[in-house]
Amino acid sequence: MATIIARMPEEVKPSKWAEFKRAFTGIRREETISGYLFILPNLIGFATFTIFPILFTFYLSTQSWDLSKPPQFVGLQNFAALGKDDLFWKTLGNSFYYTFGAVPIGIFLAFVLALLLNQKIKGVILFRTIYFLPQVTLVVASAIVWNWIYQPDFGLLNYMLSLIGIQGPRWIYSTVWAMPSVIIYCNWMGIAPSALILLAGLQGIPAELYEAAEIDGASEYGRLRYITVPLITPALFFVVVTSLIGAMQTFSQFYILTKGGPNFATTPMVMYIFNLAFSWFRLGMASTVAIVLFFILLLITLIQWRIANRWVYGFSGD
Repeated sequence: MATIIARMPEEVKPSKWAEFKRAFTGIRREETISGYLFILPNLIGFATFTIFPILFTFYLSTQSWDLSKPPQFVGLQNFAALGKDDLFWKTLGNSFYYTFGAVPIGIFLAFVLALLLNQKIKGVILFRTIYFLPQVTLVVASAIVWNWIYQPDFGLLNYMLSLIGIQGPRWIYSTVWAMPSVIIYCNWMGIAPSALILLAGLQGIPAELYEAAEIDGASEYGRLRYITVPLITPALFFVVVTSLIGAMQTFSQFYILTKGGPNFATTPMVMYIFNLAFSWFRLGMASTVAIVLFFILLLITLIQWRIANRWVYGFSGD
């Protein structure tokens, strides 16, 4: 029926309104109503815990509110004050430093790990399980362990460096080394999901392509460059987009490992929003920073989507 309608001239095709009315007549109407009733709890939850907070955040960005008195309308003054806020610019720089420092390294390591786990060797299932264990570890527990590892005086890392005659830095207690320390920890903990997605992409590549390339005399590097990498780009695109968004929203790892210190060296935008709202009770400014972060994430995602057709195999943005 759909094929017949698609071949009909435009002037005799049923209108969208006619199709909509037909859906709500007879049995179709009962099925439609039943379907909406089934998803109604989810719609209510989505509206209550997602749509309403977003709209309320936009509302609060135009208010001055410290919870002790009713909100006062200030228009765009919060955005103007944000431009003069040195701490905001510092946290913005920290977020970009962490995101564009951690994500490329993490994706490269995840790709290498996926290649290793895709090998047909004995015990590969055990290795996959071991590499995924950090992901199922509680953030609090792993951060406490890494806090001990990074201790400058009695930590494991500096002790191992001392064995080869190297004086280790102060790591999370240094304004220079604190952010690289967090990047190392977060990549150790977070590359497993990306590696799992890339592994699924690798296993979706037809084996016949590798066999044909091997018959034609292609080297291991040639098969990797001209078969593996192009065909895994859809999974890689998903990992890049989600990793960038997740990195800009990272909070718990910073909060537990460094508390944003020293001297705000590891305070990202999300922690700044948290401090504004729940430590300094400036909910209007917190909402303003949240909106800025929202548009930054939207811009990053749109840029990725825009340039995807240049490097993602089979991508179509239409």
